[in-house]
Amino acid sequence: MINREILQILACPKCKGELLYFEEFFVCENCRLRYDIIDGIPDFLIEDAKQLSEEEINKLKDER
Repeated sequence: MINREILQILACPKCKGELLYFEEFFVCENCRLRYDIIDGIPDFLIEDAKQLSEEEINKLKDER
C-alpha cells in the first residue's frame, strides 16, 4: 500500500495528469497508460507503460 500523502502528489510522467490508483498499478485516463507497481515500487517509465483502451479503463473503474 502506498502512503496516502504520496498518492496526492503523484502525477502521470507523460502528461502530468492525475492518476487512478489500484493496488497493483496506476492508470492515467488522459494518456490511457497503465503503470505497474513492482515489489511495491511504481514503474513510471513511459516506455514500460501499457496502453489501455477506453473500454478497459471504464471496466477497471467499474470494478473499483
